Amino acid sequence: MKKIFLVTTLIWMVAVSAVSAVSAANGASLVHKKGSLSYEHTQYLSETIGPRVAASEEEAEAGEYIKGHFEKMGYKTEVQDFSYTSRGASYDSANVVAFKPGKSEKVLVVGAHYDSVARGTGSDDNASGVAVMLEAAEVLKKIPTPYSIVFVAFGAEEVGLQGSNYFVSQMSAKDIENTVGMINLDSLAVGDYMYVHGSLGEDGFLRDQALAIADKKKLDLRINEGLNPDYPAGTTGDWSDHAPFNKVGIPYAAFESTNWEIGDKDGYTQTEEYGGIWHTENDTLEFIQQAYPGRLEERLYTYSTVLIDLLKFTGKTSTAKK
Repeated sequence: MKKIFLVTTLIWMVAVSAVSAVSAANGASLVHKKGSLSYEHTQYLSETIGPRVAASEEEAEAGEYIKGHFEKMGYKTEVQDFSYTSRGASYDSANVVAFKPGKSEKVLVVGAHYDSVARGTGSDDNASGVAVMLEAAEVLKKIPTPYSIVFVAFGAEEVGLQGSNYFVSQMSAKDIENTVGMINLDSLAVGDYMYVHGSLGEDGFLRDQALAIADKKKLDLRINEGLNPDYPAGTTGDWSDHAPFNKVGIPYAAFESTNWEIGDKDGYTQTEEYGGIWHTENDTLEFIQQAYPGRLEERLYTYSTVLIDLLKFTGKTSTAKK
């Protein structure tokens, strides 16, 4: 009996190891720790692929990586090709779109751009945003959500919000009316503080609910306090992918890590020690981890936690849009 037990135990251990290996290969784990998948995606996009300049082969490679992960999760996925013109020349890029049916046909759009500038490797701007979006999609793939969710990885953001502008241009009046809100994830990794911005007035319900989630979980998520009169408290500028949605009247929430209390108090000066990290040679995983040990992990954990709960519970509080 002892020999049979040992053999059975050995077989069981081998089987568990095989399952663990498969799970790891698929970017998942048997016990999900929030932020862990985000870290893997951030690392792959920024360090394995590297800079992902709009219309480059690397941008296309990143798009295929994102598409592959959405498809592995079981989402209906499509590539929305588009062209844009810059300095008289035409360039090609694409949005990667995945759809999750919800309890309602009304839609929440969750977006993050996957291109970067040539300097650095785009770990912060914006592998981190795409990574948090992919983690939320993975966690929620079999969980019912109040609204249907459209996950969008936008191409060519760094050259004039080309992907998000194109996406909104393809929405019909009915699509716009049916969209409850847009959640934008941009540059989450390294700024001194973690922020959520939103629309003015009652249309800021997504921001308000995100803050309530963070407060309940004792996470340090804050708002721009309005120290710069050009940007009222709780809002941000129109320089990221939430802007085209805001322009057509779709409420938004925008997550970012930066510091609205220094420099010109416009959110562009991300850190006290090094100033802006985005669009510089310091936007690499190596620099971020060396300069701010543990900050990336904290940021990815916080944003993943808040985003997942926001998508799970939007519509179930008094702050939700009806």
